[in-house]
Amino acid sequence: MLDSRTIDIVKSTVPLLESANTALTEHFYQRMFRDNPELKDVFNLSHQKTGRQPAALFTAVLAYAKNIDNPAVLSAAVERIAQKHTGFAIKPEQYAIVGHHLLETIKELAPDAATPEVIDAWAQAYGALAEIFIGREEQIYQGNESKAGGWRGTRAFVVKEKQAESEQIVSFLLTPADGGAVADYLPGQYLNLHLDSPVLEHKEYRQYSLCQAANGREYRIAVKREPGGVASNFMHDQVRVGDTLQVLPPAGDFFMEVSADTPVVLLSGGVGLTPMRAMLDQLLSQGHQADVHWLHACENGAQHAFKDDIQRRRQAHANLNTHVWYRTPAENDQPAEDYHAEGLMDLSQVKDAIIQDGAHYYFCGPLPFMAMVKEQLSAWGIEDARLHYEVFGPHQSL
Repeated sequence: MLDSRTIDIVKSTVPLLESANTALTEHFYQRMFRDNPELKDVFNLSHQKTGRQPAALFTAVLAYAKNIDNPAVLSAAVERIAQKHTGFAIKPEQYAIVGHHLLETIKELAPDAATPEVIDAWAQAYGALAEIFIGREEQIYQGNESKAGGWRGTRAFVVKEKQAESEQIVSFLLTPADGGAVADYLPGQYLNLHLDSPVLEHKEYRQYSLCQAANGREYRIAVKREPGGVASNFMHDQVRVGDTLQVLPPAGDFFMEVSADTPVVLLSGGVGLTPMRAMLDQLLSQGHQADVHWLHACENGAQHAFKDDIQRRRQAHANLNTHVWYRTPAENDQPAEDYHAEGLMDLSQVKDAIIQDGAHYYFCGPLPFMAMVKEQLSAWGIEDARLHYEVFGPHQSL
């Protein structure tokens, strides 16, 4: 428990943090990777180059400083970050390294403001936050280990199938090398891979959405090839059927939990359909009674992953309704057969069908897409408790 004096000092540094903005976290990462290069094998360096990771960390640090007297308001963010951390196999001792570089960064960037009193307050504040994360992550590690078919750390899985789902997306079916069962998961969660190969400059941890319902035997993930993406290009170009990958247990705070009579609307843009497919798979396999709406937007038919699978399911399940938007259809894309509308997703075209009492809405895709979905549904009176979304990459919010 932090005392009032410590809380007051930390909150007094908020203007300093705001003026520094992401320069604070950019300096922090440069410092940490310089002195502890082994952590390059833990952090996603692609997110460092794009600036997403420093921006996400700055947002988290600033939010903590502003709410240090009421950390409960940060519980959702803490859970999301803790879930991500377990996918990187973060260890308690690594928090000490991060804390050291954070304090040294404050001293180096603001030497006049970084009085011994300020540094001591931030040391206590960081220590309290680290304890929260360490405790929650240990709970997750133990929970994964105690599940039927569960484990802790990495486990060897064999690539049983590798299948092109679109021009950019490939799915991988993974089975445990030891022949044992695998832990169940909630639809919407992701699988963590630890990639270690001579062709990679660093070890890479990546999280890919599980795209089928849990069955206790195997996992299926889908990977989109990203321009310049170290891990995605490795998965597409180097990983073959029969290869072994090191896998950490499923994780994630974005998942579907609904009753059989709850209408469900699944909305996706691009590769955001991967967690939606797991949700759809579970709903249909469990004989969901209420309406299910599958709304998807992508560039064209060549980018439309799982198209044939969704069409087959639509024919087999009377309560499944689908609507697809192609932004720029190709010449061979057939209206009413491959897609229903041209352009970006326009929810007004399906408003009468998807606005139902008690319906829950799950959406995933690029940030502008999700912001549009959330804004439109909120404008129609859908309360936040019925809106659920996933942001790929470093923690961000809409």
